[in-house]
Amino acid sequence: MAAGRSAALKLDWTKISTSLGLKGQTATALQAFKKRNDDARRKVNLLSQQAQTVDFKHYRSTLNNTQVVEEIEGHFKAFKPATYDVGRQIKAIEAFEMQAVKSAEETKGKVDGELRDLEKTLKNIETARPFEDLTVVSTLPMGFVARYGILT
Repeated sequence: MAAGRSAALKLDWTKISTSLGLKGQTATALQAFKKRNDDARRKVNLLSQQAQTVDFKHYRSTLNNTQVVEEIEGHFKAFKPATYDVGRQIKAIEAFEMQAVKSAEETKGKVDGELRDLEKTLKNIETARPFEDLTVVSTLPMGFVARYGILT
């Protein structure tokens, strides 16, 4: 747990979004996660600074019904915090992470394909004859005649 805390404290949130070039929904989700992380850290610090003991002697002296205080004190001493198996949650997080990585790779592939198409289009535009050099005769094979033939 201490290693997790120290890693979270060393994390430079602004560097993550700028170095990875995050935009849109991903950047918004990261900012929301950072806010939840900061809020949780603040609450943990606040709660850890509060007193964690109960002065049962004080309650016995102020309340007439000391039997209630003794019963509550017995429950308090017998209390054992519940332990949770976080393995299920970790598996869910890992599955989500795998799906996110897969989705990112698919998106990257699509974007790379579109970039290749755009580069081909740009190269065609750059190597095409200037508009001023085109004549009606030179454009005929590209237009009506090429599609429909000569109609006589």
